[in-house]
Amino acid sequence: MNSIDQAVAPGPDIAVIGGGLVGRLVAWQLAGAGHRVSLYERGDASGAQSAAWVAAAMLAPLAEAASAEPPVVELGAASLARWPDVLAALPEPVFFQRNGTLVVWHGADRAEAPLFERRLRANAPAALLDGGFVKLAGAEVARAEPALGTRFAHGWLLPHEGQLDNRQALAALAAGLAARGVRTHWNTPVDAMPDARWIVDCRGLGGKPAWPSLRGIRGEVARVHAPGINLTRPVRLLHPRYPLYIAPKQNNLYVIGATEVEGEDMSPVSVRSALELLSAAFAVHPGFGEARILELNSQCRPTLPDHRPAIVWDGARTIRVNGLYRHGFMIAPEVADSACALADALVGGAVRDAASFAEFRRAARWSDLLHGAFAAVLA
Repeated sequence: MNSIDQAVAPGPDIAVIGGGLVGRLVAWQLAGAGHRVSLYERGDASGAQSAAWVAAAMLAPLAEAASAEPPVVELGAASLARWPDVLAALPEPVFFQRNGTLVVWHGADRAEAPLFERRLRANAPAALLDGGFVKLAGAEVARAEPALGTRFAHGWLLPHEGQLDNRQALAALAAGLAARGVRTHWNTPVDAMPDARWIVDCRGLGGKPAWPSLRGIRGEVARVHAPGINLTRPVRLLHPRYPLYIAPKQNNLYVIGATEVEGEDMSPVSVRSALELLSAAFAVHPGFGEARILELNSQCRPTLPDHRPAIVWDGARTIRVNGLYRHGFMIAPEVADSACALADALVGGAVRDAASFAEFRRAARWSDLLHGAFAAVLA
């Protein structure tokens, strides 16, 4: 692996730094708009070093409203509508499902249910709640998710939510970059900015030297093979200490996760976390007791102090995109669209200075994402 220490000739119009989910989306979209684009990524084309590799890729803005603020929920709802078009334009298939989310809880944890509902209703727009939040009781739970039988007396069905396969999406985007002529530099750590007219920095925690307020939130997941369970949609289990999600993918693969730990510890999954993850999954369905563990994996998601994403123009040639936190797949299409729109405006000369940036920001769909004074964001 060679560091970038000299100019690349001929230089691209735009160099995208960081080839995780958002970096791939940005490079792919900019190339599709006719720009000459290069992408630089310290890992390989699989994306195995990125936070996106470990994600469950649930597209669940209403469920996330129990913890996410309204701007993030609205980004998620808009991005969920965008994903089918994005996936249809990629050269490789990606598993995508829009079969809703089921939220359940054990009787001993019933006090969690009204708390969850109050937070959700406080943060979700009315359009998401209208027909998107269905209370279930008794046999209704079993009809919604037959695999769970009569284990849960109550639940909520959020029928409009979705999910996709994160690793298939990364592979399809890599193929899409090649198809659109993006010059990809995999296994290339960036020690100095490459020679390009414009830079879009999407490095996640790798961008921390330029953005000190970034920090990592560690997450841990299990991937298991569990034939015979046949869940038809993601299931979220409410628990006072250890809420859990189980996302069923293709071929009897399940992604099980829950943990959020402050800090940038990239070490393997702890025994305690593994026991709690798998015990909670077993409590949802005893068939998980016979599942085969394929992976226990951990990664750190980059977040800013307000847990919101940000797109920052430094006033010169660099745009920085970061802070997607635990919502990467859920909000990535709209964040990438906004970053690409700013890059287009810079390339085309519509944004030249603070005044024209302020005008661009006022007209933008997601104006709160955009920041023009980098020092102000760091403060």
